[in-house]
Amino acid sequence: MNFDFRKVGLFIGLTYLFSWAIVVIFLALGGSWNSPYTLIILIAFMFVPSIIAIALQKMVCKEPLKKPLGISFKPNRYFLVAWLLPLTIALATLGISLLFPGIEYSPGMEGLIERLRSTLTPAQIEELQRQIVDSPIHPFWVALLQSLIVGPTINAIVGFGEELGWRGFLQKELSKLDFWKSSLIIGIVWGIWHAPIILQGHNYPQHPLAGLIMMVVFTLLLSPIFSYVRIKAKSVIASAIIHGSLNATVVLAIMPIQGGDDLTVGVTGLSGFIVLAIINLLIYNGRV
Repeated sequence: MNFDFRKVGLFIGLTYLFSWAIVVIFLALGGSWNSPYTLIILIAFMFVPSIIAIALQKMVCKEPLKKPLGISFKPNRYFLVAWLLPLTIALATLGISLLFPGIEYSPGMEGLIERLRSTLTPAQIEELQRQIVDSPIHPFWVALLQSLIVGPTINAIVGFGEELGWRGFLQKELSKLDFWKSSLIIGIVWGIWHAPIILQGHNYPQHPLAGLIMMVVFTLLLSPIFSYVRIKAKSVIASAIIHGSLNATVVLAIMPIQGGDDLTVGVTGLSGFIVLAIINLLIYNGRV
């Protein structure tokens, strides 16, 4: 075995235990996934991997945190890649989606509004429609600008909560493995970790059960990309930036289209998988 199974097993087991416990306790206390508290639960959920990573690094590995886990703020060109690649993924996904049968361009954002009907009140939907009509700048461009600002800042801080675990501790412990084997293990573990929130409708509100499989496929495709950026940048901060920027830009892929569902369109759908697969092929062939 090319890695310490005890450390890896402890990290996975404790991360699953405490992350899933947050969701279970929230729901057991009567919490609703569409409530204002959901964001707080999601943030707490996302920070568990980093907390477990820090605890194991100090108490089990008995090593410092900064260098072994790749905590480096020294910028290089891969920090720029981490910032802008998610935007490229979102726009490419939008283009791929428009090639699918039954998907059409929708400047009035009717498709997005329809998706939001299950989470917004009729009054909020009406206000959103009014803003789309009255805004001098289309909301798509506003969202694009916001994503470029929020992605590498606020979102990256939250993304760091995951990345210090996945691309910090776990990638370090699996570093003796081949890059693709390591990425495969991290991708599977990362995808399954999302199970309790996917079942609540996160990312796949129309298909929560099928979403379990889709999420694992999604993280399997993302894992080599995030790991590649982390290695090239020599910093887990870069992987936090790409994670935060991806979360900020995913909405751009579905804002101006109508048709399809959460399994076919969007970065977490089939159209996004095609884009991510192409990037993986480029990495595999040494083109990036």
